[in-house]
Amino acid sequence: MSTLLEHTHVPVGPLTFDVTVGGPTDGDAVLLLHGYPESAASWSRVATLLNDAGLRTYAPNQRGYSRGARPDGVESYRIDHLVADVVGLLDALDIDTVHLVGHDWGSIVAWCVAARHPGRVRSLTTASVPHPAAFGWALREDADQQQRSSYIQFLRTEGKAEHVLLRDDAQRLRAVFGDVVSSELVNEHVGLLSEPGTLTAALNWYRAMTKDFEATPAVTVPTTYVWSTGDLELGRAGAEKCGEFVDAPYEFVVLDGATHWIPEECPEALAKAILDRARAAG
Repeated sequence: MSTLLEHTHVPVGPLTFDVTVGGPTDGDAVLLLHGYPESAASWSRVATLLNDAGLRTYAPNQRGYSRGARPDGVESYRIDHLVADVVGLLDALDIDTVHLVGHDWGSIVAWCVAARHPGRVRSLTTASVPHPAAFGWALREDADQQQRSSYIQFLRTEGKAEHVLLRDDAQRLRAVFGDVVSSELVNEHVGLLSEPGTLTAALNWYRAMTKDFEATPAVTVPTTYVWSTGDLELGRAGAEKCGEFVDAPYEFVVLDGATHWIPEECPEALAKAILDRARAAG
């Protein structure tokens, strides 16, 4: 039987995050971190599957996406702040340790949280983006990944990116999802990003990027990394190198033919990977 997802607001310092919660109150906690240009709604099908399996899920709209957590300025979106948000959410929710899950940018944050705060993470499952050091290596050494990531420079162009992505009812923004994400979810993602200031805040994640990502230590918690062969943004080189930066039990799951939008397109496969990792971690 599917569990009803509820929406709540969680204060963390001066910010307030919109969080979707589901599952039994006594279930092990799972924190689900979304990517760009998505929202917490991207986890709806995965969360329901995890709830049905007895886990308690928390899916926040992250910094810039939550209406009460949208500070001004690029500096406000550096990785230190994004990591601190996760730790602050765990503290505010009275969660000591968590099964941490991320997709796309949410994966980058999840990798960094696990590397810096391993005592708070019982298990780690990431989708699409490999460990930041593996991704950084691919950006330096792999021509295929360099070509796949060429769009990032456009997203870092202040003003122009917002104009192009939002014009004509956000046609360019909608187009990135192709035909694999339901129109209902696309409308929810794009509707949030079309609110004044939201897209700029989301793009500030890219504009605040530095090469410090490559210095992220290896993670020491049990980890599963899920990659899809049809991902246009993330190539095989970085995906296969990811395991070199995990000093713990590790599984590399490949979804043949799936696109970048794993939580929406392959919720059953992703939920299975999360459950298998959580159960193995006890």
